[in-house]
Amino acid sequence: MSAATAMTTSAFRVSRLLTRQRFSPTSSSATLLSHSRVFAAPFSSGTKPMMSIMNDTFDSDKIASFAGNDVSGAIAALANANAVCFDVDSTVIQEEGIDVLAATLGKGPEVAAWTAKAMEGGTKFEEALAARLDIIRPSRKDIERCLEISPLQLTPGIDELVMKLNERGVDVYFVSGGFRLMIEPVAKEVCVSKSNIFANTILFDDEGNYAGFDATEPTSADMGKPRALAKIKEENGYETMVMVGDGATDAQAKPPADAFIGFGGVIVREAVKEKACWYVTDFQDMIEVIEKNSFSKLK
Repeated sequence: MSAATAMTTSAFRVSRLLTRQRFSPTSSSATLLSHSRVFAAPFSSGTKPMMSIMNDTFDSDKIASFAGNDVSGAIAALANANAVCFDVDSTVIQEEGIDVLAATLGKGPEVAAWTAKAMEGGTKFEEALAARLDIIRPSRKDIERCLEISPLQLTPGIDELVMKLNERGVDVYFVSGGFRLMIEPVAKEVCVSKSNIFANTILFDDEGNYAGFDATEPTSADMGKPRALAKIKEENGYETMVMVGDGATDAQAKPPADAFIGFGGVIVREAVKEKACWYVTDFQDMIEVIEKNSFSKLK
């Protein structure tokens, strides 16, 4: 990177920090609130190679157990990340949200079959989405009732992982083929902003009855996650972005993601495991990368 480019990047980061600052109106001195962030400084590949990052983080036995087609590269990307994007269903949460919704409406098995095909890559996502919604046709009240009687369950470790990323100044996004109305409460629980959610929007008529879905959302169609990540990366100027998820649509997101970390802590999909740069079944492995590769940042 040239000196001019480095200066431009530095100025950009400072500008983003200033625009993110929020101050307490009750404090006599302006107090920076916890959601103000500055990007963590990336590793220099010339001083700490990718393999060194992995070897410094895990012991040899642990490394030997890892699966993936570019494990050291994925670990380095996570250590360097300015942004990490998570799928939600079967990654952030322990179930597929649409399957939970279908079950409360008595359409569980029929919808679950379509979900499995979509996640394994056996059908185009937009076809599976339209078919499942046509089966259940959920009203606004149906969704509210579902979340009341069957609240979505966080996957163990995700809350700590998101907290560690936030502490490091890494921006966290939820990029999901699920439904915004069901994801927003989950995002709130782990302190991810609504503005950092890319998901599908169910449409309702004036009486709250199902009226279709917004086909302009990038995640409503096959290859939608790469489009969403490209938009996120371009608009924010991220240097290093990582995608984490359990499904075929998540694997599609590299590129523009610099690494795809496959997650099998809820369900293992062999087709996804084969495409993952690094395949993990426990978020603790990712937490260790963040904890053991910390950088100085504004307090």
